[in-house]
Amino acid sequence: MSAMAVPPGVAQRAVEWLVELQAQPLPDEVRLAWQQWRDSHPDHERAWQRIEAVNGKLRTLGGPQHPAAAAALLAPRSRQRRHAIKTLSVLFFTGGLAWTAQQQLPWRSWTADERSSSGKRRNVALSDGSTVAMNAGAAFDIDYDQSGRRLRLRAGEIVITTAPDQRERPFTVHTAQGTLQALGTRFAVRLYDAATHVSVFDGAVELRPQGGTPSRTLQAGQQALFNAGAIMPTLAADEDSIAWTDGFLIARSMRLADFLAELNRYSEVTLSCAPQVANLRVSGSYPLDDVQLVLETLSATLALNIETQTRFWGRYRSGIRLAPKNIS
Repeated sequence: MSAMAVPPGVAQRAVEWLVELQAQPLPDEVRLAWQQWRDSHPDHERAWQRIEAVNGKLRTLGGPQHPAAAAALLAPRSRQRRHAIKTLSVLFFTGGLAWTAQQQLPWRSWTADERSSSGKRRNVALSDGSTVAMNAGAAFDIDYDQSGRRLRLRAGEIVITTAPDQRERPFTVHTAQGTLQALGTRFAVRLYDAATHVSVFDGAVELRPQGGTPSRTLQAGQQALFNAGAIMPTLAADEDSIAWTDGFLIARSMRLADFLAELNRYSEVTLSCAPQVANLRVSGSYPLDDVQLVLETLSATLALNIETQTRFWGRYRSGIRLAPKNIS
């Protein structure tokens, strides 16, 4: 059954559980109640499986918490908290359609002015002196004229460092969810299924969702997630989240399954792990240019086997799986 078949009330309750599970330390009674809710009806389990699938894409590198869920947790039990939960429900339970469209229309990335292939990162110098660092699988268009400097992000993640412009033309980045105007800055933009994530490290960036939601300006050291109709609460930005620009993946107590989902962006084969070890925690700094070394390090520190998956009678290596040593 599709995500759209999940009743709205169940979808919202699933997101409320996601928010409650961010509490640290997490009381045993809350974890038990959550599990009982999942087991009580097939719709509940379908809703939670949808959240886990999307949450793996949206999770930040700095820790186990989803940034928007953490924001909802910190918000007072008021209209702001309810609004955050409602927005999260939209992101989790309508994003699948946008993801499907992106997967079915890969030419949107192939025909971009600038793109980086799977597993590769690039640095692009723009004509005005601005620079763009492209993470693996990123794609964007460039539209410079006398009236403005515009980039359209089609896929993936980029870090932009803007340069002063002698003609004082505005610098904007456009995504499917809205427009960002840079105010003399260095900032990261990551495009998800139905949302855009922005982190500002220098200067400021104005967020303008296309649905008419009032704009918001992020200052240096701030991040926010937004879709066409809403901007989630502002959180502190994390420089570790763009360590890929220096060739590293930094994790702090990150689930192994989520870590491998991020590392998979830099691998020539699919990376996965056995369900029994998915919740093991990973911390440290790992080189992106040597994925095999990272897997060997994880195998040694977490006591795991590295299993190679093949196709066509073993002639083609299709994937690598981490599994407990006592499982074949």
